[in-house]
Amino acid sequence: MTQEMSQVKTTAPLRNVALCMKALERAMNSPDHLPRMVSFSGPSGMGKSMAASYAANKYRAYYVECKSSWTKRALLEAIMLQMGIPAAGPIYKLTEQISEQLALSGRPLIIDEMDHIVNRSAVEIVRDIYEGSKDPILLIGEEMMPQKLKKWERFHGRILEWAYTQPADMQDAKLLASFYCRKVKVKDDLLEAVTKAAKGSVRRICVNLSRIEEEAMGTGLSEIGLKEWGDRQLYTGEAPARRII
Repeated sequence: MTQEMSQVKTTAPLRNVALCMKALERAMNSPDHLPRMVSFSGPSGMGKSMAASYAANKYRAYYVECKSSWTKRALLEAIMLQMGIPAAGPIYKLTEQISEQLALSGRPLIIDEMDHIVNRSAVEIVRDIYEGSKDPILLIGEEMMPQKLKKWERFHGRILEWAYTQPADMQDAKLLASFYCRKVKVKDDLLEAVTKAAKGSVRRICVNLSRIEEEAMGTGLSEIGLKEWGDRQLYTGEAPARRII
C-alpha cells in the first residue's frame, strides 16, 4: 500500500496514463470467451513506460522491460525474477512455471519494450505464456508494433484491443509542471509554448520544465512566463547545428 501511494503521488495522471490503465482494465475484465492480451503503442517519449509502471503498481502486475539483447530465455528469466521464482531448467519448463504462477496469482503481466521481442521473432513465447494461463497481458511498444505483429497471425488474432498513445496537450503540460517543476510557477503562455515545441512528447515537456526551473531559480524568479523567458530556445528534440569555434 505504501509503495502504491508513493507511485500515485509521483506519477502525473496524464491522458496516456489513463489510456494505458483503461487498456489493461479491459483485458482484466474480459469475459472468458474473449482474448485477454492488449497492446498499447505509440512514438518514443509519449510516456508509455511511465504509464505502464503506474498500471503495474496499481494492479500488482508482473512488469518487465525488455532489452535489445534479450533472447527468449532472457525474457523468461526476467519474468521469473519478478515472480520470485528461481529460473532453472529448459525453456519449456520456465514457460510452464510462468503460466502456472500467472494463473494461480491472477495478477496481470506487463511486457514493456515489446518491440525487442518482436524484432527477435520471439513473440510465440509470449503466446505460449498466454495460452498456458489465459491471464491478462499488456504489451507496450513503439508506434509500428501492431503492424509488425501481423507477421504472426495466431498472435495478432489474440489481441483484444490496440490502444494508442495521444500527444501531450496543454492540460498534460500543466500536470507535469505541478509534479516536476514545483519550485517555480510557470505561466500559461510559456506552458503553451513548451507544449507546441514538444510536439506531443511528454519527455520533451519534462526537459523544458527542468530547464525553465533551473533558469528561473538562477535568476531569482519565483514565477516565469514568455516575457521573462525572453529569446531563450525551448527544447524541441532537434540537435543544434554544429558550431565551429
